[in-house]
Amino acid sequence: MTAADPRPLTGEPVSLDLLNTRWVTDGEPQDLFAGAAGLTRVQGLAVWLESTGLAERFRADAATLVHLLTAREALARAVADPADESARALVDAVLEHGRIRATLTAGGPGERTEFDDPTWGPAWTAARDYLELLAGTPGRIRSCASETCVLHFHDTSRNGTRRWCSMAACGNRAKASRHYARTRER
Repeated sequence: MTAADPRPLTGEPVSLDLLNTRWVTDGEPQDLFAGAAGLTRVQGLAVWLESTGLAERFRADAATLVHLLTAREALARAVADPADESARALVDAVLEHGRIRATLTAGGPGERTEFDDPTWGPAWTAARDYLELLAGTPGRIRSCASETCVLHFHDTSRNGTRRWCSMAACGNRAKASRHYARTRER
């Protein structure tokens, strides 16, 4: 049985969910892959694989973790500065480890992913997901507007104006802070 996921934001697309394996709690940086919530690095990987639905296809082992950390850094740089050529090269380097093969299934055309080394599977999947987000709605890949939050999300709101990773957490703190500032002025 996999441990509970300690992260404050889950359920985002795989690429952003990978970025959200780092977060801040009470001003302290946390990392799911570096012992957050008392988990070992590989246990943190198992938690992440389970939460993203990848646990049935990929193993939680040291090699997979190393490749996933490579992908996380590449994606973090690419999201922070989409114009950064070196960041794009890092994402491309991760994508070099897998491919999509067209297939014909009983239901018609299909696709299957292939990896020379299956330990690259989760990293490649996250990088590929980022490409799909860029192809569909690049302007909706966002960082939380809170200065103390490092989380990312895909804005699926109707009008595309979501600012917070969570209205219950960062959004509520911002509203409370504004209210406090207004009442202090009076």
